[in-house]
Amino acid sequence: MAHMNIRTRKFIGTLLTVGFVMVYCLVAMAFGGVFILGKGVVFELAFYILAGLAWLPVVMVIIRWMSKPDPA
Repeated sequence: MAHMNIRTRKFIGTLLTVGFVMVYCLVAMAFGGVFILGKGVVFELAFYILAGLAWLPVVMVIIRWMSKPDPA
């Protein structure tokens, strides 16, 4: 399985993306509920901004991998 075609990579990448986002959301909600909730508007706003953007680098790596062209 050294050479996956783009359809296989996109299928695997889709599953990885959905799975990662589901787990990330649960972890972020738990972390925010335990450590951030009730600390004040500034901390909550900063957390929401950070948590809302923190998943992007991981998903960008997955999308970059699954969008590679097929080997010749």
